[in-house]
Amino acid sequence: MSVKAAKHARELLLKEYRGVLSTHSKAMPGFPFGSVVPYCLDELGRPLILISRIAQHTHNLQKDPKCSLLVGERGAEDVQAVGRLTLLGEAVKLHDTTQIAAAAERYYRYFPESHDYHSAHDFDFWRLEPVRARYIGGFGAIHWIDQVTLANPFAGEGERGMIEHMNADHASAIAHYVELSGLPQHEPAQLVGIDSEGFHLRIGKSVHWLAFPTSCNSAGAVRQALVLLARAEIWPSGETPEA
Repeated sequence: MSVKAAKHARELLLKEYRGVLSTHSKAMPGFPFGSVVPYCLDELGRPLILISRIAQHTHNLQKDPKCSLLVGERGAEDVQAVGRLTLLGEAVKLHDTTQIAAAAERYYRYFPESHDYHSAHDFDFWRLEPVRARYIGGFGAIHWIDQVTLANPFAGEGERGMIEHMNADHASAIAHYVELSGLPQHEPAQLVGIDSEGFHLRIGKSVHWLAFPTSCNSAGAVRQALVLLARAEIWPSGETPEA
């Protein structure tokens, strides 16, 4: 397995926030059933989804939890020339109240509108436990990857504190990140997630992930990276920020 391919696959999973969930059809045995779902990554880097109890894909998962999540680069003119990832795994419904609370707190940051229909309707949190992944980075760049996830060292109170501080006290820095990276500026951005490799911004109803110039494994390193970006005139990596 290529270490570089695994990194690119993980970055694609971070960069996107919706994909095609394929399940085994209960109504039509033997046929795959695809549906679009938004997701964010939990503390261990696994996709977290919120789905209705009456949805067809939920019935399918209750019968057979084996599934896949297809994620591709958004806005690509030639979908066969850009990265895409098929994550094979098993879906697990969250039952533990502590896990549900942590999932809700995280998911609502990414998708605040979900709070209303989660509380008003019968929706449940599920996580996808990755088993293996197939990553295609373009023509000829094809890899099977056994380990695509990476734990978030800041998940929980540490991440929440950094996010609240940035949104409350450094709106101008966040606006600069948006301008620097060429992201849409039609609405103010909000920081919604931080991991060791980058951070997520929500602009309107869209979520965008920006990579740090170098990996950050401590709160101090995150602070230094964010300060560096706030002072930069071009993105320090010299590459497309949403790499």
